[in-house]
Amino acid sequence: MTLFGELALVVVIAAALGVIAHLLKQPTLVGYLLAGFIIGPYGYLKLVNLEIVQVLAEVGIALLLFMIGLEMNPKMSFREFREFGKPALYTGVGQIFFTFIAGFFIVGYFGFGALASAYISIALTFSSTVIVVRLLSEKKDLNSLYGKIVIGFLLVQDFFAILALIFLAGLSKLAVDASVWGVMLAVFLSFLKGGALLAASIFLSRRVFPKVLDALGRSQEALFLFSIAWGLGLAALMAAPWIGFSIEIGGFLAGLALASSITHFQIAGHIKPIRDFFVMLFFVTLGAQLVVGNFVEIFYSATLLSLFVLIGNPLIVMVIMSFLGYRSRTSFLASLTVAQISEFSLILAALGLRLGHLDERAVSLITLVGVVTIVVSSYFIMHGSVIYEFLKRGLKLFEWRGGIAEKSGDSAPHANHVVLVGAHRMGSNIMAALRAVGEPFVVVDFDPLVVGALIKKSVPVIYGDITDEEIQELAGVGRARVIISTVPDAKDGATLLAMLKRENPRAIIVLTAETEWEAKRFYEGGADYVILPHFVGGLQIAQAIKADKSFDQLRALKEHDLGVLLSD
Repeated sequence: MTLFGELALVVVIAAALGVIAHLLKQPTLVGYLLAGFIIGPYGYLKLVNLEIVQVLAEVGIALLLFMIGLEMNPKMSFREFREFGKPALYTGVGQIFFTFIAGFFIVGYFGFGALASAYISIALTFSSTVIVVRLLSEKKDLNSLYGKIVIGFLLVQDFFAILALIFLAGLSKLAVDASVWGVMLAVFLSFLKGGALLAASIFLSRRVFPKVLDALGRSQEALFLFSIAWGLGLAALMAAPWIGFSIEIGGFLAGLALASSITHFQIAGHIKPIRDFFVMLFFVTLGAQLVVGNFVEIFYSATLLSLFVLIGNPLIVMVIMSFLGYRSRTSFLASLTVAQISEFSLILAALGLRLGHLDERAVSLITLVGVVTIVVSSYFIMHGSVIYEFLKRGLKLFEWRGGIAEKSGDSAPHANHVVLVGAHRMGSNIMAALRAVGEPFVVVDFDPLVVGALIKKSVPVIYGDITDEEIQELAGVGRARVIISTVPDAKDGATLLAMLKRENPRAIIVLTAETEWEAKRFYEGGADYVILPHFVGGLQIAQAIKADKSFDQLRALKEHDLGVLLSD
């Protein structure tokens, strides 16, 4: 078969298995890895030109890290992380530390050397941001309390993953059987060199490339050609022997240097389809190395490590979040998101193999653990609430501090009051009106910044997720006269509506929806009113037009809206 024919066959098989994985609610990379198992030298097709496909796969890795760097605008990343607060930092760092320590000793038990054990244990610490965000988005849980915390500690993991790539890429001249002290010295020197390159990329991002890209932005073709040439060129440069890093680090630094430009969204849109194609080839080539040596031995090791990731990682997160004072439901749902290893882990494995730090047995071990944990954890995350209900009594043992982190800053009214879910933007206006008319109310919000601001104003507020039964009890939802939810989450709204119709049928229920279809469903379920923000906004403009065809009334609306925005 010709090279073109083999490449076409790889794409067809990978695409077919990727679609099947998607239909089974699994990440497409699982299908790509299985495709590699089929076509690899130990599989069934045994392609002759697999080495050429591997070279193309390196382009995919360079572009993948380029896109990650492109999305890491330093100012935006800090602002986003600040919103998630200290829990994300403590949980992220704590989970990485304890998983690495435990994993290092477990891997050492299987007979791996210090360097290989470090690689594998680091791989066990990272969870897939892409997979978790997609699953939480499908569940409509991205804006829940545990979802916010999860996104926060995934950012921490991504930061440490980049550091790990910098450290390990600088160990290219280190022997596989090097001592622990030799590894530590090499890591320290790699850190110094990597820190200098990182600082240079941030400088270029802020001072040089915004002006260059703004000038090129007038031509989409010129912008695309410059961006991809810069990304692949710097990736190749970093892998040069006299620099001693890798294409992964070069791709990331290239993307980071372009991150502060206003055109970075355009660049990402152009490069994403090309990246997806070449990344597919990377996972195929990784899967092609899955079956090597003593498969029984690899399978035994992978089984134990998979159990460690599926059970040990969530347990570590639950313990940390319990010490921070979170309720068992919040801790448990957040912990399920770390029950798999990341695409970063697979990239680390490929890097270690290319640098000679890992053999094919270690790479196969990491890959097999990745397949098992990604498949199983996807179902854990999607059915987390059901699993929690089944384990609820036992999980209460983890509430060592009584869920103090989710308690209110002030006492809530006991009965015949208003429960306001969400006090930011639209909710803040409703809260101001309730205070103006002297209506007793309590706010429920999962944003720590909003809660902290309300506590300072002596507003009765509860920090937590309204879908949690204990939060509902603290807020007195079952005894309230009116419940107003400004959170446009169809799942949470439906859950709240069903509970109220069962426990408090006399309450007036006001919900918020994003689409007309969701609003109809809420009305059919018994909601008294459904807020449609875009519908209300359009109605306001329509009324302004009817009142004054010269649009002068828009000035009054502008002054009002600016007053509200500036007051925040």
